[in-house]
Amino acid sequence: MLSDAPHLSPRMLLFIKVAAGLGWLALVIQLYLIFASRLANDASLLGGLLNFFSYFTILTNTLVATALTHAAFGREGTMRRFFLAPWVVSGITVSIIMVALTYSLLLRHLWDPQGLQWLADGLLHDVMPLLFVVYWWLCVPKGTLRVGHLLPWALYPLVYFAYALMRGHWIGVYPYPFIDVGTLGYGRVMVNALVILLVFLLLALMLIAVDRWQGRRLAVRAL
Repeated sequence: MLSDAPHLSPRMLLFIKVAAGLGWLALVIQLYLIFASRLANDASLLGGLLNFFSYFTILTNTLVATALTHAAFGREGTMRRFFLAPWVVSGITVSIIMVALTYSLLLRHLWDPQGLQWLADGLLHDVMPLLFVVYWWLCVPKGTLRVGHLLPWALYPLVYFAYALMRGHWIGVYPYPFIDVGTLGYGRVMVNALVILLVFLLLALMLIAVDRWQGRRLAVRAL
């Protein structure tokens, strides 16, 4: 079982450790770049930190790195059991896939990052989603997911969306152009959010279907 880290093969445990390290590295680089930019413009570092955690990408990659860290290094306890629970890992998987998909389809063409920003961008939007999907496929027990898990999974992006709108209303800045109420208006933003939510739910249903198929296949092989 995944919750018993010593039963993982040494190669798989090494993979999880490397993935966790890359996850935290990506977050540290991105935070450094934000702080460097704020210092260069004589702006508040606290404001930079709040801005850092205003992005769904950052929040989701933090969950990814935390889950991987608990799998590779964590001691047995409530938090470790929570982050290793198949339904929790699967919910994070749906969210990080959504990060990669949304970025590739809606945001990648809007800028051309260079240097350290290119590295952070690639790690956060391409490498970590791929590594976490591999982790989910190879390490997470299958056959336990249910359609009822859609609700707790969807609460995370819904709460984030509400927070992003409230924060944007207060400070006039929105983290993503497709939810920029100042430019698009509430009607268009709500339509965009609904489309993204429907895609999220479709991905979640696909993940549940794969989980059930893999669970049945492994059960047959175990006979």
